[in-house]
Amino acid sequence: MKLFGKSNPDDTNPDQTAKETRDADPRMDLLIECVNALFVFVREYTLDITEIDSERFKSRLEALQEKFRAEEKTKAIFTEFDRQKSGILDHIQRQKTYLGEREAEFREIIDLMTAAMTGLDNENRDFYSSIRSQGERFEEITRLDDIKRIKNELVLEVENMRAMVRQKEGQDQKALDALSSQVDSLKKELDVARHSANTDGLTGVNNRKALDEYLRSLVERNSISRQPFSLLMMDLDDFKKLNDTYGHTVGDRMLIAFAEKCRASVRSGDFLARYGGEEFTLILPGASLRNAKKKAKHLCKTIASARYAADDSPKADVVSITVSIGVCAYCDGDTVKTLVERADRCLYKAKEAGKNRVVAEN
Repeated sequence: MKLFGKSNPDDTNPDQTAKETRDADPRMDLLIECVNALFVFVREYTLDITEIDSERFKSRLEALQEKFRAEEKTKAIFTEFDRQKSGILDHIQRQKTYLGEREAEFREIIDLMTAAMTGLDNENRDFYSSIRSQGERFEEITRLDDIKRIKNELVLEVENMRAMVRQKEGQDQKALDALSSQVDSLKKELDVARHSANTDGLTGVNNRKALDEYLRSLVERNSISRQPFSLLMMDLDDFKKLNDTYGHTVGDRMLIAFAEKCRASVRSGDFLARYGGEEFTLILPGASLRNAKKKAKHLCKTIASARYAADDSPKADVVSITVSIGVCAYCDGDTVKTLVERADRCLYKAKEAGKNRVVAEN
């Protein structure tokens, strides 16, 4: 029945309402999945640029994504998104500006090299002009009547031509060497900057920043396509006691030695990082929990069997270390936080059980 030209709520068909509700649920699930994928795509698009604080921007995006996942009230989600919207647009603009400035710098480098090439081109024109003049000189020689004089003139001109070619080769080589040196210098500076930003200064393995980026990327990719991996959280046993007994210099040497032992035992595609202090993380892409546990036991045994001299003196104390390891594998729905927390719990159980051992989740 209609009142004042409007449908009466009492006339609503319960079956129709139930059907619409059932249809809305999968649609809502699909929309949530699409939103999560878009968050991943935006973070993947965001370049790792320290100058524009990309890390902070990614963290804000991750917090906003968690809000979408956890918050049930639509108004709260809208309020948070509206608050973050301008910040997202500002960062995108900063990234575009930064890339534009870098592009301008590269154009200056290209202009510099173009100018060098233009100089070479001018030298080439001078060289070819000299060759043409030399050809005209040869023509003049052929008009001479005295054979002996022709021979002497030809020998002289051939030697002149050889000298010109040698000079031109030397000029070209210097120009090419200068250009190659500039390119090599730029490449080395870029490699050093990238390496320093992602490397632990003491042990030479990946640092916490590189670990966070790598782990977040793996988790995000798993929310779109399945790429299994396992994580080992490793902590040197009684490290404070080692430092108190032998000093921080020996402690640092033990950290370096531990990192070297780990690097010698892992695959090229595995990701080793210093998590902080005496704690390290090893990520094994493609590894099942069972294989990761086997790898952890091998590392545990290898570390425990190694012996080191406390210093360089002949009567130096022999020092050894052991490691406790917690192992977990990525599960559907994991975040970086839940994954690390599970590995930490396993590591804690390994410590509680007596140290120098591996504990994997069930």
